[in-house]
Order: sequence, then structure tokens, then C-alpha cells
Amino acid sequence: MQPRQLRWETLAALRASSKGQLSYCRHWPQGEDILEGCMSPLVLSPYSGWVLDRVIGQSAQDVAPSRTSTPKDSAPLTNQPSSLEKITSASHEGSSPLSSTEPSETKSVTDFVYMLTMQGNDDLNLVEMDQEVLPSKVTEVEGCIRMYEEMHRLKGKEGLRQRQEQQEQMVRAVYDLASEQLKRFDELKELKQHQEFQDLQEVMEKSSKEAQGQQEKLKEEHRHRAKVLNLKLREAEQQRQRQEELERLRKEEGQERLRRLYSIQEEVLQLNQQIDPNYRHKDLPRIDLSAYSNRGNQICGLVSGLIRTTSERGFPTPADVANTERALQEMRGLISSMQQEIAAAVEEKRRRDEEEERLKQEELLKKEQMKAQTPAPAQQPGGKQQKEGLQVKAEESTMQWYQQLQDAAEQCVASFSGISNCKDNNEVKKIKTDLQKAATIPVSQISRIAGSQLREIFDKINNLLSGKPVQSGGRTVSVTQHPQGLDFVYYKLAEKFVNQGGEEVASHHDAAFPIAVVASGIWEIHPRVGDLFLAHLHKKCPYSVPFYPALKEGTSMEEYQRMLGYQVKDSKMEEQDHFLKRMSGMIRLYAAIIQLRWPYGNKQGPHPHGLNYGWRWLAQMLNMEPLADVTATLLFDFLEVCGNALMKQYQVQFWKMMLLIREDYFPRYD
Repeated sequence: MQPRQLRWETLAALRASSKGQLSYCRHWPQGEDILEGCMSPLVLSPYSGWVLDRVIGQSAQDVAPSRTSTPKDSAPLTNQPSSLEKITSASHEGSSPLSSTEPSETKSVTDFVYMLTMQGNDDLNLVEMDQEVLPSKVTEVEGCIRMYEEMHRLKGKEGLRQRQEQQEQMVRAVYDLASEQLKRFDELKELKQHQEFQDLQEVMEKSSKEAQGQQEKLKEEHRHRAKVLNLKLREAEQQRQRQEELERLRKEEGQERLRRLYSIQEEVLQLNQQIDPNYRHKDLPRIDLSAYSNRGNQICGLVSGLIRTTSERGFPTPADVANTERALQEMRGLISSMQQEIAAAVEEKRRRDEEEERLKQEELLKKEQMKAQTPAPAQQPGGKQQKEGLQVKAEESTMQWYQQLQDAAEQCVASFSGISNCKDNNEVKKIKTDLQKAATIPVSQISRIAGSQLREIFDKINNLLSGKPVQSGGRTVSVTQHPQGLDFVYYKLAEKFVNQGGEEVASHHDAAFPIAVVASGIWEIHPRVGDLFLAHLHKKCPYSVPFYPALKEGTSMEEYQRMLGYQVKDSKMEEQDHFLKRMSGMIRLYAAIIQLRWPYGNKQGPHPHGLNYGWRWLAQMLNMEPLADVTATLLFDFLEVCGNALMKQYQVQFWKMMLLIREDYFPRYD
């Protein structure tokens, strides 16, 4: 029973020790330095070696007298290390699972300690049997101490975990509270901003309404002032217009009176020119008109003085006009008296001349009766009277050619009568207008400065005549839109070329060449355009045949003037200068066409209407009697344009022609 008592004494001593009196609290302060002992691995106490040395030394002394014992009795001693190792290993193996378990499993730890205690009790029973196994008690005590410390360490870790969880819950609660407060703060801030925005918007709306009201007020005041100013301006403008109207009427009346004075003066001067103081009629040598001349000069001086006075004063007065009109009436009376005197003398002279003529006729009749009684001489055989002068009519072959071209033009007009005479069908009328614009506008665009546009214009006209669609006035136009469209475009295009000669070339002579080169190229590709061009040219300028139309019986004078190429409007014929200008332009265009070819075309074939036609025209022109003004103008324009080309082509013959013109043709103008 001694070992048992020693065990309880040991336990009591441990309970009374300083470590056994320690009190453990689950609210330990956090810190690595406090928990370092609990977290460190399990090791034996530094006093274990001293205790074992003491126990082992004492055991050796007790066992020495009993070495004489039998091996059977010493078996427990030999087994002691194994028993000690078993307890030690058991204590170490028991510590490992305890260190890996959770601190919350306090009951399992207590059961394990109890198991170790019971095992220690069994070992102590073995010690009681054998006093030599005393060091195992120390090991058991140390193991109990270790288990007690491990238990308190696990309790500390559990307390620390709970403390951490509580702290985390507290932090989470504080975080949630702070988040809610931040949300409330943001909501409050947003509400405050919204209120401030509404207040600012209300202030802006209020100020805007006030500004609009003030602006409306200013507009109303401005309209009122503008209305007042407009009324004043209108009144001032009406007053100014009335004054201007009065001034204009006064000036017009003054100018009208002044023009009347000038016309009276002009008429007086013209009447005075009819009075020649040195006038002596060849058949009335006895008439003296000096008295009429003196009085006429006096009247002219009176009228001139009145006009000079009124010019210095400004405008003439009605009294001035009346005085000049009286002077004019006196001048007319003076002229009338003079004419009556002359008429009386002329009548007297006419009676005398008639009497003398009657006597001469009687004498001539007597002489003819005497000649009739005498026999007439015989005419010599073979005598053939030669006509003097050149021909007046064109050659028969030329007239046939002229008539064929006119017939072809009339047939062309008849072929598109459906499109030209349509008045009810708006679609056909629209097609007609588009085709006419597409044919004539490109020709109008040809000018003396056309330059690089000529090729574009030529391609546009050629595409139109070839049936391809072209753009004109923003619309797509093609001759295939109507069965008669091609004939219509042929006719209008040829007519436009001739009109350009009488208008553009007549005003600008150098425009003949760009127009001619395009017309020549179109003529070469589309020969019908060339025939219609000649027909239009011969009709508007018959001298281009050459052909002098004769006045036929039953033909009115206006129609005959049109046949000669004159333009007659309202029974009034155009002036000679304008007529010659048009004829010059058309002849220049014709002279340019016969020598030019389209530079981008195929020049292998001959010119469709070349220089040989120009040479024939010149020869036929010189074979006909010259017309005043017309022949000289046309010859000059023709030779100026294509004279150089004819000279290169015909050389000596051309110079012979020039010599003929100078020596034989020019004298016929005298």
C-alpha cells in the first residue's frame, strides 16, 4: 500500500504547487505571448531528467542486494523498460490525437485523461508488485501533468476561437450598421440635391418667365414704336413720292416742250434748206427765190434765239412753244408760197414741153412712114448675134440638185408630222420638247472658246442620233421614245447648225471653225444630216447654191423677199446691213465645213462635201451677173475663210481665178 499512498501524496503535492493553484479564465487577453505555451509542441519537463535520475539511482541501490535472485524472479525487472516505453509511447500517442482535435470536444479529452489515469493505475499496481518499477510513476505523473496542460491549452484555444467569433460578429454588426448609415447618408444627400435642383429649377423658371414677360413687353413697345415710325416713314415716303412725281411731271412737261422746240427747229431748218437763194431751175431761169431765203433765215434765227434763251433758263414755257409754233407756221406758209410759185412756173413749162413733144412725134411719124416705103436690106447669112454679159440663171444641173435637196427636206418634214402636229397628247408633246432640246442645246454650246468641250458635245449629238440615251435638262432622252423621233432630230439638228451660222458666226467670225468641225464630223457619220443642212442653207441663203430667185407672176412682194433670204416681220423687211451680216455668217460656216473634218474620226474616206463643191460654187458665182452688195460680200467672206485651202488644192488655177475676178469681174460693178 506504500506506492498507492505515495501516488496520492504526489497528487496532493501537485495540487498544492504553484502551477496547480493557477486559475484559468476563458476571457484571457489576446496575445501571442500568453498563448505561446499552449501552441508549442508537447515536450517533457526539464525536471523530468532530474526526477528519473533520482528514482533510477535509488532503484539501483535497492536492487543490488537482490542480484542473487533467480532469473524467473528478475523477469519483471527486465520487462520494466518495455513497460516504461509503453507508458511513454502511450502518453505521446495520446497527445497527438488530442492536439489535432477541436477545442470544443472537452468531454472526449476528459475521457482520454481518465483512460490514461486508469492505465496509470494499472501500471501502479504493477509497481506495487515490483518495487523496481518505481520510475514509471514519475512518468505517469508527468503524463498527467502534460494532459492537464493540454486540456487547459485546448480550453484556451476554444476561448480564443469564441472570442474571435464574437469579435467578428461585433465587427460585422458594426460594418452593417456603418453600411446602413452610409446608405441613409447617401439617400439624404440625394434628397437634398434633388430639393436644391428643384429649387434652382423653380428659380430658373421664374426668372425665365420674368424675362419672357419683359421681352414680350419690350417687343410690344418695339412694335408700337415701329408702327409709329412706319407711319411717319410712310407719310414721309408719300410726301417724297408726291414731290418726285410733281418734279417728274414738271421735268417731263419741260422736256416734252423742249423736244417740241427742237423738233420745230429741226423742221424749220429742213424747210429752210429747201429755199436756196441761188436756186435756178434749168428750165425756169427767171425764178428768183432770194426773198424767200432771207425770210427763212430770219425765222431760223428767231427760233434759235428762243431755244438758246430757254436752255439758259432751264425748261421752256408754253409761251415759248407757242412762239416757235407761230414761226413754224410762218415758215410753212413761206415754203407753200414758194412751191406754188414754182409749181405755176413748172406747169407753164410743162404745157410748152407737151406742145413741143407733140410736134416732135408728128415729125417722127412722118419719117417712119417714109422709111416704110423704102425696101429693107438683106440679112447676111451665118450671122449669129452674141449675147453680151453673164448668165442670170443657175445651171440646170445645179437647179436639179437644189430641187432634190428641197424635196428631201419636205419628205423629212412629212415623215415626222405625227410628232410635230400633235396638240392633244401631252406625252408626245413632252417627248417632242425633250428631243428638240437634246438636239439644239449642244449646238448652242459650241462657241469660239469651246475648246475641249467639242468632243463632249460631238459625242452627245452622235449618241443621240445613234439611238443611245443621253441626259438633257436632268432627263434621259432617246430617239427610240417615238417612231418618228430620229427624223425629227435630223431636221432640227440641221436647222440649228444653219441658224448658228446666221447668228453666232455672223457676230463672231472665228466661231465658224468649231461649229464647222462638229457639223462635218456629224455629216460624215450621219449623211442625212448633211443633206438637210444643205436644204436649210439653200432655203435661207439662196446665194449658197448659187441661185438668184426670179419674181414669178402671182408671187407677193413679201414672199419674194423671203425667197431672196430677207426676214419679213409685220410686212416690214429687215435692214440691208442685218441681211448682209446673216448671209455672211452662213457663207462663212459653209466655207469652213468644206475644208474641215472631225479630227477624231476615220479619215480614210473622202470628205462628204469637200473643197470641190467650194470650187464649183466659186466658178458658178463668177459666171453669174453680180448683185449689188450681196455678191461682193459673199465672195469676200468665202475667200477669207477657205481661200488658203483652195489655193493649196488648185494652186495655179486658183490664181487664174483671182486674176479673172480682178480684171473681168470687178469692172462689172461700175
